[in-house]
Amino acid sequence: MHSSKNGNRTSKANKRTTINKIKWIKMKYEEITHKTIGCAMETHRNLGPGFQEYIYHRALAKEFKLQGVQFEDEYEIKIYYKGDQIGLRRVDFLVEGKIPVEIKAITELTDTNLAQAKNYLEAGGIEIGLLINFGASSLQFKRLINNKIQSSQFPQ
Repeated sequence: MHSSKNGNRTSKANKRTTINKIKWIKMKYEEITHKTIGCAMETHRNLGPGFQEYIYHRALAKEFKLQGVQFEDEYEIKIYYKGDQIGLRRVDFLVEGKIPVEIKAITELTDTNLAQAKNYLEAGGIEIGLLINFGASSLQFKRLINNKIQSSQFPQ
């Protein structure tokens, strides 16, 4: 009985650490993600749903330029496995040198879309990313957090 109390305390402490880590990452990149999502909203407001992904890609790149957002187009993320680079994955944009942005033009984001985007963050050692879908009647976006970033990288 005594050991389950200690296990419960450890579990609560780990959960608290994870929540604090997520809050810290969100705060750290809030301004960039907010501006990126704002550009995507403006793009969606002007075009609406129904176009192919490459149209939204081009329009979002133009909106980034109009709003002074620095970005790299078709950025390659290095994918690592146990410390070794095993491949590359191209994302639509890297915003401000920090936030990979993957865009879609589908009716609804799926769990597969989310899992794939999150896997790229984890395998690439990236803290946060955005998944944006222009295909729905309202813009859909998800801030994705890499939960595998080591706690030692966060302020205590």
